[in-house]
Amino acid sequence: MVNIRTIFPLWLLLVLQPALAATLQVSAGDGAIAAALHQARPGDTLLLAPGHYRENLHIDKAVTLQAAKPQQRPVVDGSGQGDVIRITAPGVVLRQLIITDSGSDLTAQNAGVYVYPGSDGARIEGCDIAYSLFGLWIEKSNDVTVNHNLITGKRDLQSSQRGNGIELYNTTGAHIEGNHISYARDGIYVDVSHHASFIGNRIHNVRYGTHYMNSYYNVWENNEAYHNRSGLALMETRNQIVRGNRAWGNSDHGIMLRTIQDSVIENNIVAGNQRGFFIYDAEYNVLRNNLVVDNAVGAHLWAGSYRNQVSGNDFIHNREQIRYVASRDVPWPGNFWSNYAGWDRKGKGIGEVPYAANDVVDRLMWRLPAIRMLMGSPAIQTLRLIAQQFPLLRAPSVVDEQPHMHPLHQGWEQWLGKSND
Repeated sequence: MVNIRTIFPLWLLLVLQPALAATLQVSAGDGAIAAALHQARPGDTLLLAPGHYRENLHIDKAVTLQAAKPQQRPVVDGSGQGDVIRITAPGVVLRQLIITDSGSDLTAQNAGVYVYPGSDGARIEGCDIAYSLFGLWIEKSNDVTVNHNLITGKRDLQSSQRGNGIELYNTTGAHIEGNHISYARDGIYVDVSHHASFIGNRIHNVRYGTHYMNSYYNVWENNEAYHNRSGLALMETRNQIVRGNRAWGNSDHGIMLRTIQDSVIENNIVAGNQRGFFIYDAEYNVLRNNLVVDNAVGAHLWAGSYRNQVSGNDFIHNREQIRYVASRDVPWPGNFWSNYAGWDRKGKGIGEVPYAANDVVDRLMWRLPAIRMLMGSPAIQTLRLIAQQFPLLRAPSVVDEQPHMHPLHQGWEQWLGKSND
């Protein structure tokens, strides 16, 4: 027979456990946090007084570490050794701390904060993670939240010797929002991690702003990536939503779509990059309502990227609108092309002559910019018509059978010259 008198106190203890959580005041000093952690119980909050704490922490219980005075945040200093903070339990919260000076061992993956496997539900919020090899390494832990942190790498190291700002490996359900990341190798590296959201992050002076590999069902929205080698690199992935981002002034591509399927890329701005979009082995995706402006190449299309829906995009003042290498034309109906020279006699806002990217006239204009003065001349129009009638004069290309006469985006002029900012 079950002893009810034995079960009832246990049930009551489980109900009252949150109420038993304590708040511990921690005074500054080397080793002070570790001593407090030893005394703390799951659910406790450690309020860290302003000051310098020189220690490497191992948090193995569900506690909260936060600043006692947010205006005077405490500094947790790893002294250049290992991980500054290592989390090995679910439910840990770090809030309003300055975390600095991890080790520099790439093999050991030294990090400002290392979230070990099984540390589900960890939250890192409002922290500065400075001069650390990896800002955050999050491994095999689900539903982790990383919000409104400032993350900077070891900027005195060469890029290849740095870690990533935020590394996600084999995770599900992460929420990464409002972080400012710079001087890492890659800003956010996402590997075998699914059902995550990346919203409102700002990333600059890294290699790839974000780097996706083998990750599915993620959302990348309203982020800004600039002054990197590449803004956003989506590789070996599918079922992504990439919406409302701004990738500008990057030395190579703004957005790379490489071996990607079943994804939506919409309402993004790619400006002042060497290549706005780099599209390689991409199929069954939707690219719509993007502004592609003032790039050396608007879109570089390669490796059989045929089966995509591409419409409603504005290609404006790119030195080369499309760079395309293939054996057949690919249809992209319903976009605006700033170098389109057709007409709209019916007044429907749709050109009556198909647009073919990079025909004879386009190539002449980029080689001899003075020809632009003759854009409306009968000679140029005749040359375009001749090129359309004699396919030997052009290579296979992107063809728009319904080119828009006017851009959809207002205020696109503000994005001119971003390559020099």
